[in-house]
Parts: sequence; structure tokens; C-alpha cells
Amino acid sequence: MLPASLEPYAAIGFVILLVMFIAGSMLILAHVIGPRRRHGPVKDMPYESGMPPIADTQRRFNVRFYIVAVLFLLFDVEVVFLWPWAEAYSAAARHGATIPLETGGEAGKGFLLIGMGIFFALLLFGLLYEWKKGAFQWD
Repeated sequence: MLPASLEPYAAIGFVILLVMFIAGSMLILAHVIGPRRRHGPVKDMPYESGMPPIADTQRRFNVRFYIVAVLFLLFDVEVVFLWPWAEAYSAAARHGATIPLETGGEAGKGFLLIGMGIFFALLLFGLLYEWKKGAFQWD
């Protein structure tokens, strides 16, 4: 019998063991009754959308591709922060609602507008900085 302090975790442990058993059973069954793979030079060649591969798969890409990808993520994530702000600002502008702050005060639509203005100013500063550094030039 389990000690009283561990009884609430018995169900979790049982579910973990059950999942491990089911996953292991599926892997073993797939290996035993699954199709056999044939090997050969054609089968082992990388698949490139029906085209024969023309270059080594380990070739290096220009670092600018990665910079553009990171910049895309950086400026795309702003939408994640913009959506809740838009909801809060809409409620504050329509109904005069306020948002409670952790300091005990309340934030109205003016405070929300100034906060988003600072956020966009920082994003604009980052964009201008990257533009000046030449991250968007493809020479």
C-alpha cells in the first residue's frame, strides 16, 4: 500500500505507465508486422520533389537568409503583443473601462495608447537600426 502522501500521485503514475506500455507495444508491433524496407542506391538517394539532387545536402547558406528569418520572427511576434492591447484599448475607448495595474492604480485609454506608442517606437528603432546595418541589402 502507498503512503498517504503519495496516494494522489498514484493515478498519474498509472497513466504514465499505461502510456509507456501502449507506445512500446505500438513500436514493437510496427517492427514485427510492418513492411520490410528495401535498400539500394535509388532508394537511399535523397528525395527532392521528384528532381534528382544537384548539390550536396550539407552546403552552406548565406547568413543573410538566417538574419532575414530572425528579423521576420522578431517583427511578426509584435502581432502577438498587439492583439491583447487592441482588445484592452477597444474596451477602454468604447466603455470607458480601465485596466487594473499591479501597483494598485488603473490604466485608461491614454495610458494604453502611450504604452503602445513606446512599443512601436522601439520596433521602429530596431527596424531602422537593421536597415542602417544593411541587413536588407542583397548584394
